[in-house]
Amino acid sequence: MNFDRSAVIMPFMTTSISYADAGVSIDNANIAVAKIRDYARSTFNERTLTEIGSFGGMFSAMFPDMSEPILVASADGVGTKLKVAFDTGIHNTVGADLVNHCVNDILVQGARPLFFLDYFATGKLEPDVTASVVEGMARACRENGCVLLGGETAEMPSMYADGEYDLAGFIVGVVDKPKVIDGKSIEPGDVVLGIPSTGLQTNGYSLARKLFFEVGNYNVDTFIEELGTTVGEALLATHSSFLPQIGPLLNSGKIKGLAHITGGGFLENIPRILPDGVSVEIDRGSWPEPPIFGMMQKLGNVSDHEMFRTFNMGIGMVVVCSEKDVSQFDTIGTSFRIGRVTSGEKLVNVSS
Repeated sequence: MNFDRSAVIMPFMTTSISYADAGVSIDNANIAVAKIRDYARSTFNERTLTEIGSFGGMFSAMFPDMSEPILVASADGVGTKLKVAFDTGIHNTVGADLVNHCVNDILVQGARPLFFLDYFATGKLEPDVTASVVEGMARACRENGCVLLGGETAEMPSMYADGEYDLAGFIVGVVDKPKVIDGKSIEPGDVVLGIPSTGLQTNGYSLARKLFFEVGNYNVDTFIEELGTTVGEALLATHSSFLPQIGPLLNSGKIKGLAHITGGGFLENIPRILPDGVSVEIDRGSWPEPPIFGMMQKLGNVSDHEMFRTFNMGIGMVVVCSEKDVSQFDTIGTSFRIGRVTSGEKLVNVSS
């Protein structure tokens, strides 16, 4: 069969098509960068070697006070907590959530943060929203002594619903090899301490949103007397950084293990730091559980096992130490003795 090329009619435009016509505004991107530049610069220190706008961020890797510096890196996102930000129109906290989450993830190995990079993607760039998100990131970076070294802002039409965005972060920290915290010395008889969280942190939001908005039929503006705030405000409580409490003891040799209680709750995160031959017993009731967890459990008739596998239950960071060193942790502020290390097979058992 012959193909009749004369039948092919190539469409053409009589007017010029621009990138903006395809849904991407370079002008809006430039406005956003101008708004966030000062936020990023406010985190810079003497190790920062490049300006905002460079193709790559440069950072000094000289650590004269360390015998064998080890770089520790991590990446994470905010997850469906972002949906609450969209519904409330509050965008200056999720950036802080992201930074603090990443700081805690490298803190468990004894590392202090050096620099942070972010990835912000949206369907239609709104400079004020982008700047608000970065404002939260910059604030958390300053509080953690961390440089917001760079990032990427991507406008991708049709990839995201109107008014929505995604957010991810990448952190690099450093620890001297002799000071690495790896949990290898944890043994039966050790004490498990818990440092309180401010709420859900950044995990379990798919279930939390289902419980509050579908089962309970609440909305973000509903005031809940039991919580003392609106549902939206309770769910947006900022994920805490535990560096201020833990930092002064990182080089003490008293910390045997640290577990950041994120996705997977107690049951999945604590075993990540346990050596072979040990388990952990947690005493539920040894710390005050914030009312939001009890409320969610009642709303969905959620089992104890599911609660402790999904949420942090009011404990954001777990510390393992020797019985003889417990008093050393009086300096970290509020903490609770929540359990003990026993012989076992890397399991976490929660008793009422």
